[in-house]
Amino acid sequence: MAGERIVVTGGAGYYGSVLIRQLLAAGYRVHVIDNLMYGPGALMDLFIHQTFSFTRGDVLDRELLAREFDGADAVVHLAALVGYPLCKKEPDRAKAVNVQGTLNVIAAMDPQTRLIYASTGSNYGEVEGICTEETPLNPLSLYGETKTEAERLCMERGNCVSYRFATAFGLSPRLRLDLMINDFAWQALVQRYLVVYEKHFRRTFIHVWDMARAVVFTLDNWDRMVDNVFNVGHESMNYTKEDIVKLLQTKLDFMVHFAAIGSDQDKRDYEVSYQKIRQLGFETEVDIHRGVGEIISGLSLLEFRKPYSNV
Repeated sequence: MAGERIVVTGGAGYYGSVLIRQLLAAGYRVHVIDNLMYGPGALMDLFIHQTFSFTRGDVLDRELLAREFDGADAVVHLAALVGYPLCKKEPDRAKAVNVQGTLNVIAAMDPQTRLIYASTGSNYGEVEGICTEETPLNPLSLYGETKTEAERLCMERGNCVSYRFATAFGLSPRLRLDLMINDFAWQALVQRYLVVYEKHFRRTFIHVWDMARAVVFTLDNWDRMVDNVFNVGHESMNYTKEDIVKLLQTKLDFMVHFAAIGSDQDKRDYEVSYQKIRQLGFETEVDIHRGVGEIISGLSLLEFRKPYSNV
């Protein structure tokens, strides 16, 4: 309820920087813990709020977490090395942050403090049929493996809700251009050329705004959701890579090559049911057309000069 103290680990990141603004708008007192690996820019305008506070720290520091969690009504655990490419680049740190960091969060929390964990649809991997929350997990990457293990630890702790989010997209104060739709839009805008492997691979998508709304919804409906895992997204947002490219082509002028040879190293290919959370009353608000329009409008404002070009 409004007025409660919510601690967000990783609150300066892509998802967290949208979430904390929604929590503040809903009347919560928000405390962020972040190591600022991507800098402080996403937080700079928030210090004017008397209900916002910040500590620079890392989830690998259990003593710091115990101090910062004191008096928390809920902890939203987002801090992680996120995505297939980053975890592949830094495997040891991915295991440490994503798994040991989660163990530290759990150990530092009072048992009565509510825990919300941001998991991922990457836990499903490559699955035949439609994924529900009961579908056996089959992660295909180190990222998926570490998030699957962390989710298990959180659910065993109890007094927890975990989200398996669809693939994120959209603008954020801490912009990410490695996410599939964001990346495709950026390449179409800047390079005017896009190479797509395995165009038939299918995923569901969720705008980062709706990801943040899910946390506010859960805090308002805790007793109905506690100790459950929820897929978070919407079936109407299920698209192949080719579908996304064709949508971008209705808005932008660019060339595309659907490669017959070669493969996408991120092998996720699945379709997901979101009936469980929808039955409780949660619906996404941002559809693919509104979200892609936002991305194109925002990215069109960015300018990057190449230092070795005369143009």
